[in-house]
This record gives sequence, C-alpha cells and structure tokens, in this order.
Amino acid sequence: MDTWFGILQVVTLVVVLVALYRPLGDYMARIYSSTRDLAVERGFYRLIGVDPRSEQGWQSYLRSVLAFSAIGVLFVYAIQRGQAILPYSLGLPAVPEGLSFNTAISFVTNTNWQSYSPDVTMGYTVQIAGLAVQNFVSAAVGIAVAIALVRGFARRRTGTIGNFWVDLTRGVIRLLLPLSVLAAVVLIAGGVIQNFTGFTDVSTLTGGTQSIPGGPVASQEAIKLLGTNGGGFYNVNSAHPFENPTAWTNLFEIILMLAIPFSLPRTFGSIIGDRRQGYAILATMATIFVVSLTALTLFELNGAGSAPALAGGAMEGKETRFGIIGSTLFGTASTLTSTGAVNSMHDSYTALGGMMPMLNMMLGEVAPGGTGSGLYGMLILAVIAVFVAGLLVGRTPEYLGKKIGPREIKLASLYILVTPTLVLLGTALSFAVPAIKADVVATSLGNPGLHGFSEVLYAFTSAANNNGSAFAGLTANTPWFNTALGVAMLLGRFLPIVFVLALAGSLAAQDKVPATAGTLPTNRPQFVGLLLGVTVIITALTYFPVLALGPLAEGLN
Repeated sequence: MDTWFGILQVVTLVVVLVALYRPLGDYMARIYSSTRDLAVERGFYRLIGVDPRSEQGWQSYLRSVLAFSAIGVLFVYAIQRGQAILPYSLGLPAVPEGLSFNTAISFVTNTNWQSYSPDVTMGYTVQIAGLAVQNFVSAAVGIAVAIALVRGFARRRTGTIGNFWVDLTRGVIRLLLPLSVLAAVVLIAGGVIQNFTGFTDVSTLTGGTQSIPGGPVASQEAIKLLGTNGGGFYNVNSAHPFENPTAWTNLFEIILMLAIPFSLPRTFGSIIGDRRQGYAILATMATIFVVSLTALTLFELNGAGSAPALAGGAMEGKETRFGIIGSTLFGTASTLTSTGAVNSMHDSYTALGGMMPMLNMMLGEVAPGGTGSGLYGMLILAVIAVFVAGLLVGRTPEYLGKKIGPREIKLASLYILVTPTLVLLGTALSFAVPAIKADVVATSLGNPGLHGFSEVLYAFTSAANNNGSAFAGLTANTPWFNTALGVAMLLGRFLPIVFVLALAGSLAAQDKVPATAGTLPTNRPQFVGLLLGVTVIITALTYFPVLALGPLAEGLN
C-alpha cells in the first residue's frame, strides 16, 4: 500500500509540473521581455537612481550583482550581531561572529546552510528582515543571471545583456512575491503555523516540561522552497510537523521546489524563439531526475541488513507520515535543485542511498537545478556538448546560431572546474592538515571511518554547490567549518556567475550564423543523449575517486 501511495505521489507530481510548464514558463518569459514597468517598480527605480531603459554590458551587470550581494552579506551579518537589541529577539543573544559570517554568506548565496538550531538561535526580526529577505533576492539574482545568458544567445551584435536592477526587481515583485503569498496561504490551510507567539512551555505525558517555539513559519517556508533556498525555521527542517504537517503538504512542498526550475526551459525556448530547444533541455533534466529518484528509492526500499529487511525498508531517520518514497522524492528534489531542505535525515540513509543526494549535487544541480542556476548550468553543459560534437565531425561548433570558439569554451571549462576544486580541496584540507584534522575528528565527526569521511565530503559538496543540506551527523559550528564552508559557498556562487556573464557578453556580441547541412541539430533526441553523456562524464566522474573513499567503499564493504 505504501509503495502504491508513493507511486501515486510521483504521478501527481508529474501531472502538476506538466500543467505548470507552459503557463509559468511563458509568464516568466513575459516578465523578462516586457518593456512596461509597474508603478511600484518605477518608484523603486527612481529611489535607487536606475534608468530601466538603459542596458548593461556583462562587466556592468556583474558589478551590479557583486555589489548588491556584498551589501546583503554585510546587512545580514550586522543584523545577527545586533540581534539582542532588536524587537522580537525572543531574548536570544547576538549570534557569534563566526556563525554570523557563515550564515550571512549562506543566505546571500542561496545556500541556506545552517550550522545552528534556527528556532533557538535566531529571533523573528533576524528571520524576517535578514534571512527571509535574502530568500527572495538571492533567488531573483539566480534567475536574472540565467536570463542574461539566454539573452546572450538571443541577441545579435549588441554586447548588452539587459539591466540587472530591472531583472532583480521584476523577479521579486512579479514572480516570487505573488507566488509566495499563494503558497503561504495553502501551507497555512494545511497546518503550517504562522504566528508570533514565541516560546510556549507545555507539560509532557511523562510529567516533564518542554518549550515549544512558534513563529512566522508558513511565509518563510513558501519562499525557501519556491526560491530553492532551503534551510528551515526548525532544526529538523521539513521533518517538523509545524513546517510540514501531512503527506499532502509534503507533496505540495516538493511541487514548490520544482515548479520554477522545471518551467525555466520553456522561458528559455520562448525568449530565443525556438521552444523545441527548451524541450530538449527539459528532457535532459527530467531524465536525470527520474534515474536519480529510481536509484535512491530502490536503495532505500532494499536496504541491506536485518533491521531494514524486517522493517520493509530503511526507515531510520525517516518520518512515518511520509514513508520511504515520500522521503526519497523530497530528498531527490531538494538535492537536484539547490534547495537543500530535508524531510528525512540523509545521514541515516543506507550507504549507497546516502551517496545519491551527494551525487545529485556533484552533477551540478542541473536537473532541474536552482532557480536560474540550474538553467544556466545546463546551458553551459550544452555549450560543451556541441563543442565535443564539433571535434568529432571536424567543424567549428555552433549552438543556437552562435559559434563556440576558444573564448567560449574556456569560460565554460572554468565554470565546470570551480565546484570540484572547492569540494576536493576543502575535503582534503580537513584531513591533510594535522591541526585541522585533530579538531575535525575530535569535535565535528559524529561517526568515525568511512561514514565520517562521507559527512565531510557531503558538507563541502553542499556548500560549494550552494545546496545547504547536510548529512546531519557533522557538527559544523566550529571555526574551521564556519570559515571553510563560508568561503566555499562564496566562491561556489560567484565565480561561476562571473564565467556565465562573461560568456553571455561574448555571445551577445556575435552575429548569428545560418544553419547549414553540417550544423548539429540541438532539439532532437540525439542531442539529449549527448548532453546526458557530457553531464555524467564531465561532472559525476570527476568525483569518482573521492566517492570510492567514502560512500562507495562503505556501501560495498
């Protein structure tokens, strides 16, 4: 019965996403293509001194992204450090310096890694004015960068890729805010709490007392999922009944994670004037998602060992409200996007099952990926795919009428190399430097041996890919991890954006070349297969040696 219920959830999810693909994708295309500004948008442009009709080259667009994000980091850091004097602080003290640094970077980079228990660390003002605001704007930044790259393919000899401030404003006001309001109302109807009651002391059945926190959960839950931000109001995230009360709210939260990323290929196809290209990108994303979900579900349903066999599956760390398929579906969605929210503890998965969320992130979170970051990540892989195809047939590669020359392939290659470098370097330093290793082993690792190595590898994979989920057995609120993971999140977010915007500017400056008999069709199943192969070989296999030291070794032991 549980298996059939899980299958019904998957079918429902597919039906809803198919229904949303066209209207939501076309709506986003209109948002970023329209020449009309809303009254509230015009007022904001006057306030910050921006001409919405002016266009930016890629360097100017990049400077705007970096300046806006830097201000966000400083503000979120300051508001945490001053928490004790803020209203609705709930009597909580200022957040320590190292943790404030890590958290500020985490939320500005759309990672939402949390090295703390949110409900007993952050007051309501910090949660709303600091963290929730960044949930909106960091998601809008990701979409803006993706749209800038799409414009690079669509435009001819302009050298401009739009206006960051216009893209950011429209993303928040026209897309994320209205959808978040609707989502919050649905979540409240489903039992997610929304209040300012603070802590309530109750008597337990055993005669003890427990302090139960309230909070504006539904509003933050909506945007954390829609913006593929992740994190949670409570320490156990979407496993908490105040955040995720029932099986149907669990499915609704999965839909929120996937709705925008899976609809962005339609936006891409609409803007470039060839929706078949969007279908090819969508097919690649969907194929990876289905394969990953199937593998993770089979690993958990057929968990090795006598206890999982007697239980009918590996239920440790999973909510009985959701079951195994409800948990694996949520875990697959959150790690194939950049959401990082969890409704089960990945640290408690079987060895090979725990490898799958890690592998999802190592793929670059492109199936469908985060809001914007998934699309531009897949388009980078498409550029590499046509380059590989061009080498095979001995002609200059082209994608969407733009030549892929040495500059373009160098930028795409640098994009691909960033996150593996950060992941492997951070993991290696954690065990190679004696002083750091001693602290990691004594303070941070909840499990020794292969599983402990997997916990550290997962942490750096999550940080560098801006996911934010964790293996849960790792104590990361230490000087080393607060600093190292903060740097990994920062570089993992903004170095790829540098290369994406540089590529967008290079493409926008080109004219379109006409298709010939030798042009590779990029809207057919053959290209989807090529793109799948490139995605797996270039990204996943980069990590094979380090996976062999952790989850693979543990699973095969």
